[in-house]
Amino acid sequence: MRVDLFDFELPPERIALRPVSPRDSARMLYVGGDAALADHSVRDLPQLLRKGDCLIFNDTRVIPAQLQGKRGDASIGATLHKRIDLRRWQAFIRNAKRLHPGDAIDFGAGVMALAEERHDDGSFTLFFKGEEPVEILLQRAGTMPLPPYIAGKRPTDERDAQDYQTMFAQKDGAVAAPTASLHFTPELMDAVHAAGIETATLTLHVGAGTFLPVKADDTSEHRMHSEWGSIDADTAQRLNDIRKAGGRLIAVGTTSLRLVESAADEFGIVHPFEGDTDIFITPGYTFKAIGGLMTNFHLPKSTLFMLVSALMGRETMQAAYAHAIAKEYRFYSYGDSSLLLP
Repeated sequence: MRVDLFDFELPPERIALRPVSPRDSARMLYVGGDAALADHSVRDLPQLLRKGDCLIFNDTRVIPAQLQGKRGDASIGATLHKRIDLRRWQAFIRNAKRLHPGDAIDFGAGVMALAEERHDDGSFTLFFKGEEPVEILLQRAGTMPLPPYIAGKRPTDERDAQDYQTMFAQKDGAVAAPTASLHFTPELMDAVHAAGIETATLTLHVGAGTFLPVKADDTSEHRMHSEWGSIDADTAQRLNDIRKAGGRLIAVGTTSLRLVESAADEFGIVHPFEGDTDIFITPGYTFKAIGGLMTNFHLPKSTLFMLVSALMGRETMQAAYAHAIAKEYRFYSYGDSSLLLP
């Protein structure tokens, strides 16, 4: 499909630079399978789902994966994208023309890395020197990797260390937050459980590739970056039991959705999963296990707007986004939410 079919005009003032407080006071646009639209609050979520449904959260934790350093007199920026092994990460590089395989980068605070290999997409494999775990080095030298549409408008600060982390964050490895889960609070979770709604967690370490624009003119020519994820056997069995009993699997965020769909077979059975996924969901895709999605509002012509269009229909989502813009919803990572129930 043509990528420009997924374009829309977004006024820049609709981009949220800070989250609302408390988190669950954000607005939420309900989009139904009959293209019905209704304005709600995130706090209304328990009343919009059914007893026996299951919310699926991503328990990845964002690491301070943004680094700024020097190679000689050249300034080099690095955004870690994906772990390769204990000491190696794939990274997107700013000022990459000044970096060559074999060069050493000094990120300060005693953190040094060797540029080992340049990849076809322009990223590099970085080998971090020393014996301390890389996560410890990042705590010393790294900063929170805010999305470019926020970082381009204001600097990262201490508030972001808390604001850009979900209440479910447990497993280090993401370089972007699963932002749909940012809206949840302990009070909202109490209401969810009181309504008889099940919950489950999985892990998908979100990579910086989630922010990369689609440069191709046709979706068939776009290559997704892979991300590592895991669903354990107990969780897979629970999800299957919930579906068998008539409950819907409601992904909280596109990361949870993509991993469940990667782990499901053609009959909708979710299997244990551990490894990389580069699933690219566009209109025409047949969903195997997921029955709904809670997600923030995404960029024009992005793979994530294509995903929600696959779930609900492109015309429905174009109308929903036009409504959200007209009603002054807040967009992107720190913005408001939507509940999509096909």
